[in-house]
Amino acid sequence: MDGSVDIRLIVTVGGILFSVVGAAAIARYQIKALIEKISDIEFRMRTLDRSTDMHEVEIQKNAQRLEVISGMLSPKEREVSARETAIMLTLIKKLEDDMGILKKMHNGTHPKMGGDL
Repeated sequence: MDGSVDIRLIVTVGGILFSVVGAAAIARYQIKALIEKISDIEFRMRTLDRSTDMHEVEIQKNAQRLEVISGMLSPKEREVSARETAIMLTLIKKLEDDMGILKKMHNGTHPKMGGDL
């Protein structure tokens, strides 16, 4: 080792440089591919998030509807509704009977009063 550069050292350094440059190129390509994959995965996750959000909203709306319907069909509400219906039917029957009495009181014929009617 007299301080001179021999051919083996140049070939070794050249090989190392070539390996480093090749590895950097491969790493750059792989990083680019990974970034593309991550972007695709992120897009898919955002799409799934939107879909999940829409489904959650639908589930909440259906739960609210079910709560309203179950409240309407509860035994207490049905009893109140049945009583109201019974009262209305009784009043309708009474009004029909009163109307029948009024029809019977009226003879249904009128004498002509003159004119061209």
